[in-house]
Amino acid sequence: MAIGLATAACAGVEPSTTTAGSDSAAAADAATVISLRPADFATVLADDDVLVINVHVPDEGSIAGTDVAIPFDEVRRRSAELPQDLGAPLAVYCESGRMSAQAAADLRDLGYTDVVELHGGMGAWAAGGRVLLPAAG
Repeated sequence: MAIGLATAACAGVEPSTTTAGSDSAAAADAATVISLRPADFATVLADDDVLVINVHVPDEGSIAGTDVAIPFDEVRRRSAELPQDLGAPLAVYCESGRMSAQAAADLRDLGYTDVVELHGGMGAWAAGGRVLLPAAG
């Protein structure tokens, strides 16, 4: 089973109620987005196979281990920068969770089936005593 879904199931986190905008009902059922608490998100980040994406704009810092920054409203346009394997595990976050929820929905709509997002964003991450890296520049 995909890392995001397996992690969420173990943590008792419910998948979002949205489904993919795909032609296939099976693909739609498989493409859920999981919103994880910071501790569970940290567990996902520990997996080297997960592509970690900061989608917040403007740059207000990041979480260590972030692989790429793609603004939430450019995810569809910059999809060539994402893995070609639609089953690749992706983890997205922003400052509060609003932008990452939109980015996760866009990833789901693009066909990605293993997407998790940080519930409460970097604010929740920091509130739990975790370190944030400063903004670039």
